[in-house]
Amino acid sequence: MTESSSAARPDGAGPGVAAAVRAAAERLSAAGVPDPLVDAELLLAHLRRQSRGEVQAAVVRGDVLTAGEAQQYEVLVARRAAREPLQHITGLAPFRHLELAVGPGVFVPRPETESVAQLAIDALRASPGGEPVGVDLGTGSGAIALAMATEVPHARVHAVEKSPHAFVWAKENARRVGAPNLRLVHADLAVALPELDGTVDVVASNPPYVPDDAIPRDPEVRLHDPEMALYGGADGLDVVRALSRTALRLLRPGGTLVIEHGELQGTAIRDLLTADGWRAAATHPDLTLRDRATTAVR
Repeated sequence: MTESSSAARPDGAGPGVAAAVRAAAERLSAAGVPDPLVDAELLLAHLRRQSRGEVQAAVVRGDVLTAGEAQQYEVLVARRAAREPLQHITGLAPFRHLELAVGPGVFVPRPETESVAQLAIDALRASPGGEPVGVDLGTGSGAIALAMATEVPHARVHAVEKSPHAFVWAKENARRVGAPNLRLVHADLAVALPELDGTVDVVASNPPYVPDDAIPRDPEVRLHDPEMALYGGADGLDVVRALSRTALRLLRPGGTLVIEHGELQGTAIRDLLTADGWRAAATHPDLTLRDRATTAVR
């Protein structure tokens, strides 16, 4: 039997789980949150240290929150209704098989970047030799680098990050994941890793690519993601130009470059890379069939 919010409660009990989740989802929907029910369930799962599935089971069973849980849940829902990113509230962001620590100062990894990481992983696995070398330029939270390091454990992976704030998160995630084949480097991507020149098999990057005047609509992005990780100059490609030059320096002949970008930037990036001397530039869609990444061969 499913409870109602008006049903009698034991002393000290709060509302039923179903009523609380329903009210939270309605509040988040009114605030414009894109997936209000999902976020309502995930916030309660975070509070109760449960999975989302366990929260859904509690709804079906007619479980009841304690009064303390109800108060804490209200605080979390209010933060999300103010459009604070869900991942900042929970402190975690899923990425492929990983769970990454995130918060203020670092770009929250997106599901679409998982397909970019797959391109890099596939290229790394296809590299000749017993110990291929991968580089993630502008690693942020470490998402792409840690995916490469854990899914291609015989590779050596180097992750470069310029922002001291993001670098702290990358270090924390490297510690949490414990990939012994990953090396973190705090440096500007334009001058990083000179000792690896001409020896790298795969260079991957999710650089800032939003044009300076294209302010993101979503408050979660506009107000909370670091500007350094978002904006890439007048056409959004300033960092991509620097990335092309650095990757040409780092990669061996036949090595692969993988760049994430906006869905309308594929043609411009292919032209840019071809003009720089790259071969076989090709653009690839993500799971939503939007152009998401361009690869090229040294």
